[in-house]
Amino acid sequence: MFELVGQGGPILVLIFALSIVAAGIIIERLLYFRKIRTDEEQVLRRLKSTLEKRHYEEALSICESNPAPITNLMKVGIEHRDYPEQTIKATVTDAASMEVPSMERHLSFLGTIAHITPLLGLLGTVTGNIEAFGVLGEFGTGDPAVLAGGISEALLTTAAGITVSIPAVIFYNYLVSKVNHSIIRLENRVTELVMLLKGPEEV
Repeated sequence: MFELVGQGGPILVLIFALSIVAAGIIIERLLYFRKIRTDEEQVLRRLKSTLEKRHYEEALSICESNPAPITNLMKVGIEHRDYPEQTIKATVTDAASMEVPSMERHLSFLGTIAHITPLLGLLGTVTGNIEAFGVLGEFGTGDPAVLAGGISEALLTTAAGITVSIPAVIFYNYLVSKVNHSIIRLENRVTELVMLLKGPEEV
C-alpha cells in the first residue's frame, strides 16, 4: 500500500490523506445519527410521561442530562410553556433551525473531498505523463518498459482519486438525506410538543 503511494508521488499522498479524513467524517457522522436516534426514542417516552404529569422541572432536568437536537427543542418549549401556543411554536421552530448546523457538521468538507479527489487524480496522471514523455523525448525509445512503467505509475492517481470519490459521494448523499429526514422529524416534534404543553389545558 505505502509502496503504491510512494510511486504515485505527492498527489497520491494527498489523495490518501483525504481518504482517511473522509473515512473519519463518515464514521463520526454515522455514529452521531445512530446515537441521537436511539437516545431520542428513549428520552421522548420519559418526557411525555413527565409532561403529562406537569412535572416541568423534572422534564427540564431530563433534557439537560440528555443533550440532543430533540431534547434541546423540548427544553426551549418547556421554558416558554406559559406563552401563547403560537409563540411556543415559533420559538421552538427557531430552535430547530439552530440545530441544523450541528447535524451538517463536516458534511461540506466531505462533499468537497468527493468532488476534488477525481480532479487530483487526473492532475497526477497529467503531470506523470508529462514527466514520462519528457524522459522519452530526452532519451528516446531505447527501453519501452521504462515509458510503460512511468505511464502506469501516473495512472495510479486517477484510479486512487476515483476509488476515494465514489464512496465519498455515496455517503455524502446518504448523510445529507439523513439530515433532511432529521429536520422533518424535528418539525413534526414541534407540533407534538405544543400539544403536550398546551393540549391538556385547552380541553
